[in-house]
Amino acid sequence: MTQLTAKLKGVMENTFRFVWVSGEISNCKQASSGHVYFTLKDEGAQIAAILWRSAAQRLRFQLKDGLKVLAAGPIQLYETRGQYQLIAEQLEPQGIGALELAFRQLHRKLDAEGLFDLDHKRPLPLFPRRIALITSPSSAAVRDMLQVITRRWPRANIVIVPVPVQGADAAPQIAKALGQVHQIPHVEVVICGRGGGSLEDLWAFNEEVVARAIYQCAVPVISAVGHEIDLTIADLVADRRALTPSEAAELVVPLESDVRALLEQSRHRLTSALQYQAQRARFQIERIQQRPALSRPLDRIHQLQSEVDDLEERMRVAVTRRLESRRQQIGTITASLNALSPLAVLERGYSLTKRLVDETLIRDLHDIKIGDRISTLVSRGSLISEVIQIDVDDDAD
Repeated sequence: MTQLTAKLKGVMENTFRFVWVSGEISNCKQASSGHVYFTLKDEGAQIAAILWRSAAQRLRFQLKDGLKVLAAGPIQLYETRGQYQLIAEQLEPQGIGALELAFRQLHRKLDAEGLFDLDHKRPLPLFPRRIALITSPSSAAVRDMLQVITRRWPRANIVIVPVPVQGADAAPQIAKALGQVHQIPHVEVVICGRGGGSLEDLWAFNEEVVARAIYQCAVPVISAVGHEIDLTIADLVADRRALTPSEAAELVVPLESDVRALLEQSRHRLTSALQYQAQRARFQIERIQQRPALSRPLDRIHQLQSEVDDLEERMRVAVTRRLESRRQQIGTITASLNALSPLAVLERGYSLTKRLVDETLIRDLHDIKIGDRISTLVSRGSLISEVIQIDVDDDAD
């Protein structure tokens, strides 16, 4: 079995060293190693295929079930299972270019996540203190932007953040610059882009890492990639899209002559408004001066003094009446209290007797015995005595 499989392997791999296979992807899975395993099938057959990690990393679009592709590579026999498979070294989508497919796939993904939402778009500052240009320092685009900005707003403060704008290293470095640009003092807006080129030349601005860096950038971003007909993912994520780098320069700063004209209009309107207010205030002062209260101000004061004197007299009379009424009420209440007072009873000849030892009031002969000392309260004092005899009234029940 082993020898037969080995001979079949040699025949097959020597015969089919490089083939092109067209089919639909199914059972697509990416292993933790980075390798991608899938099946290519058509109406009559299917073949297992492998995309090694190195080739998968170079792939512009995402593999998924149902995608029709044209795959190229050698046929290999997997001896352990006795199964032959295609080692996919090249993959191209059928019916659409690889870059176009990658653009559409990334567009759907980021749109679903809300990276294109208008609610996230930030306004550009009217008079930015410093403008950062993330682009190639030797490009025609950066020269155009510098000329336009300095012509429109000569006092503009510009800093150039140099990055490559095409090639394999472009996207990571552009994303890194976007993530760090806010650390440059006083930078309030960023222009990120480049001049025109082919779809491959502009592809760095269609990379996911650049799109997310623009979305997360701490300051507003103007995307200025290519020409008017070029549309990139960066344009859709940015806070503002410029059709060209020159238009981005026009968007980022105002025209000095327009600002001066606006200031002159504002000065004229402010002067007119102040003159009107001054004239109106002068008219109101003249009207106030004609009032009697201002021509004879002491008359009003004397009138108020008379009213105060009248109120004072009325208050004095009211207080006096109130005090007399309260005095009469107090006299009546005092007489009532005196009539009910035990002292008034004593004045009529009655007395109160208590045991001296515990000051218990004696109400009955049973409350006292011979030898007890007693205190007798009379009208104007009390008497201390000792009981030497107790007479019982036999007639009392």
